[in-house]
Amino acid sequence: MTMAQWQTDAFRDRTDAGQQLAQALSSLRGQHPLILAIPRGGVPVGRIVADHLDGELDIVLVRKIGAPGNPEYAIGAVDEARTIQQTDDAQLAGADQRYIKREAAEQLAVIRARRQSYGLGHPPIDPAGRTVVVVDDGLATGATMRAALLAVRARKPARLVCAIPVASPRGLASVADVVDDLVYLSAPEHFRAVGQFYVQFPAVDDSEVVRLLMRSPAGSSASALSEDIRIPADGLLLDGDLQMPQGANGLVIFTHGSGSNRNSPRNRLVAQAMHAKGLATLLFDLLSEDEARDVSARFDIPKLTARLDAATRWAMLDSRTKALPIGLFGASTGAAASLVLASRYPMVIKAVVSRGGRPDLAGRGALARVQAPTLLIVGGADHEVIALNRSALLVLTCTAELVLVPNATHLFEEEGAIERVAALATSWFAQWLPDQGHDVTAGRAPNP
Repeated sequence: MTMAQWQTDAFRDRTDAGQQLAQALSSLRGQHPLILAIPRGGVPVGRIVADHLDGELDIVLVRKIGAPGNPEYAIGAVDEARTIQQTDDAQLAGADQRYIKREAAEQLAVIRARRQSYGLGHPPIDPAGRTVVVVDDGLATGATMRAALLAVRARKPARLVCAIPVASPRGLASVADVVDDLVYLSAPEHFRAVGQFYVQFPAVDDSEVVRLLMRSPAGSSASALSEDIRIPADGLLLDGDLQMPQGANGLVIFTHGSGSNRNSPRNRLVAQAMHAKGLATLLFDLLSEDEARDVSARFDIPKLTARLDAATRWAMLDSRTKALPIGLFGASTGAAASLVLASRYPMVIKAVVSRGGRPDLAGRGALARVQAPTLLIVGGADHEVIALNRSALLVLTCTAELVLVPNATHLFEEEGAIERVAALATSWFAQWLPDQGHDVTAGRAPNP
């Protein structure tokens, strides 16, 4: 094993740490290494390292087991394979085997929920036979990193590297025997906590992790097209954003809810998950700025449907999207418009997903005519909307499911909630949209 150190005093933030760590790992450029980041704090660092080394970024999921009465102090860790690692002072901290097994089971449940909520669109990347770099934003006791490294080592990488910006001497010693190379920028003798060595050290939430994992590496061509467009409708030009990954195998048109627009951060996060699955997305403004100021217009389902109709016709005529099967993703009142349009054009609309939707506003007649497989996603704490969706489910005659996201409210603002929506929606469209190159000309919407 080789060890390499680049001495530094402190980092401005995780971006600064990632850039310096990437420089220290520059000899790996050209080997297309697999960068495995430990969520959440390791992902911003890993994203930068992967970009600079022209590598692939994925996550390795492990959770630390905290000491009794002091959950921040790691006395062990558990990985996705249910392997438990313990530090030497676990017993000194008052942790017996019953406590460790109980805590490990709780952390394993968190791991499974997190893997599902990130909705990466692919299983974990296989590290076998590859140069693998496991990164985090720092190393304190080393328990979590050791568990991660052992989990990766079991899958037979050709070369295993541990890379961290800052580490305690004790933490380095705990992982040294597991890796082929150990790269760190600083190992201060008086180490209390990782955050001590960052000027800015904000918490990293799940939405940021998803954004970084879904983002195309700098300079790559993974996203073949990203273009601002304008859709003619009712004498207006509606602004839209078209995103097409290479080899797109379907198009999902987003219809936002009342009071929102094409820049909805929740819809954009969902769209990013779809890009990773090879789905193109079109987000557009249903209303002009003046119209959006009128609250009644936000609930004018015929008008919203007419605007969605215009966007669908645009997609069916544009040379870039006309061969792609179309799905609709609607939120709130936009879900009602999506279902109405699906009821009108059963040969065109191949799948529908509703997020916190108001399917009741589509009307019973339209709901009964929908033929596209429909997924209704509602927050588990959004009780009024749950009732409305359950009633709609009884009317729908197509393949339809209702899924509740536990503890989520109407806007899915809770930790991991919108990521769960992204995973569910992406899986639904991947299942029901036909394969790439499907001919949709026979199902074109009639002329107005």
